[in-house]
Amino acid sequence: MCRFVAYLGSPIRIDEVLIKPSNSLVNQSHHALESEMTVNGDGFGLGWYNKEIKEEPGLYVSIFPAWNDRNLLSIASITKTNCFLSHIRAATVGGVSLDNCHPFRYNEYLMMHNGGIEEFDRIKLDMIHLLDEASFLWIKGQSDTQYIFALFMTIVRKMEMDLDPSPSKLVDCFKMTFSEIEKLKLAKGIHSVSNYNIVLSNGKSMVATRYSSQPEIDNRTLYFAENVSCRLNPEGDLKFEKGKLERSAALISSEKLTDDEVFWKEIPVNHAIYIERDMDVSLFPL
Repeated sequence: MCRFVAYLGSPIRIDEVLIKPSNSLVNQSHHALESEMTVNGDGFGLGWYNKEIKEEPGLYVSIFPAWNDRNLLSIASITKTNCFLSHIRAATVGGVSLDNCHPFRYNEYLMMHNGGIEEFDRIKLDMIHLLDEASFLWIKGQSDTQYIFALFMTIVRKMEMDLDPSPSKLVDCFKMTFSEIEKLKLAKGIHSVSNYNIVLSNGKSMVATRYSSQPEIDNRTLYFAENVSCRLNPEGDLKFEKGKLERSAALISSEKLTDDEVFWKEIPVNHAIYIERDMDVSLFPL
């Protein structure tokens, strides 16, 4: 069961969110608190944006455990960004390889996923037949997430959406993606659960889904904190204050990063949230 964290807001040094909190993502890689699988050591990834240099995000992935990669510690300590996504992996579908490490980059988009499609191999070929050529050629690994992302991008193109679509249209693309996968499963008589805790960003806005084909047994947590200002206390740990800047910050995380309970809200099962560039948050049913 993978873990992830995403940040959007005023520029911040990555290590202040990724490494320094008491329940940071790096700490979760060897001791997750809200997961049946406490160790996520099958690689990690970090994607971040600097729109002044390039529209597409930078990406660093590794098959090493996050707790044991000095390059990650170095990069995070000197990189400042307004938006980043980071993921630690407990491999299910697809082996331990760079091509299977989240987040995945498709042009200006980054996507990462906690969950999976059980019995994915039985619908893999059928899913390929739904993809347009560009999406199919983009896939490099074996993880089900890449096929989900490829189908999502195929649907985005079919709907002729621009680079910064409306919240409702983007959520509709996720609804269609999940629906198409469920149709493939039904045609094969597959009744096992599929879970889609997903974060997608273009560096300007962010959408997160918490969806299960069997919501009554969903056990994957997903939280967000909105309109916060992030600071480090004297001990070096991350603390939240109510955002006072015009553009403060929002975080999405598989687990609460801090003990500031008042700031963390759980995303309801089978809902999506959309965080706009001005930090407005909208909630949509899926």
